[in-house]
Amino acid sequence: MPAAFRLLTTGYADTRVAGTVSLLVDGATVVVVDPGMVADRRLILDPLRDHGLSPEDVTDVVFSHHHPDHTLNAALFPAARFHDHMAIYRDDIWEDRDADGYHLSPSIKLMTTPGHTPQDISTVVTTDEGLVVLTHLWWTAEGPADDPFAPDREQLRAARQKVLALGPALIVPGHGAPFTPSASTPV
Repeated sequence: MPAAFRLLTTGYADTRVAGTVSLLVDGATVVVVDPGMVADRRLILDPLRDHGLSPEDVTDVVFSHHHPDHTLNAALFPAARFHDHMAIYRDDIWEDRDADGYHLSPSIKLMTTPGHTPQDISTVVTTDEGLVVLTHLWWTAEGPADDPFAPDREQLRAARQKVLALGPALIVPGHGAPFTPSASTPV
């Protein structure tokens, strides 16, 4: 059975910054992706509750990368395992593993996609609506076409092409609303 994707809060990056925070549910696996900066923690917790879940129900948290706007509220989820590009963390246990191809559940896996930072990962989710990719390779559907923080423009372009080659039905960017990729999606 495919996973369910739910948007908890839509991020933005202008005079203020907030990350896009998402919820994935695949059977007993409950994942929050990028629980970073938001104007009020209730913007994460209230929609979670509206989906019938408490912070203690969250089994896994994924960080697309380690900037505070994507990690700041991780402690809201006391029972979760935390995933980044190189390891799984829980309490005082640090388990090294490569994120590329790592499955959190049958329908949720991680993929290395260096671009915004060299350590970026994307979360790839099979849903009833098609493939959904949660990633910071794009800030929003509109760009910026050239990520001002990307240390290697060619690495960013290659990672964007890797994601687009999957044929996603939806891309969930780091600081904006989900969008359907098109010919005008920046590469």
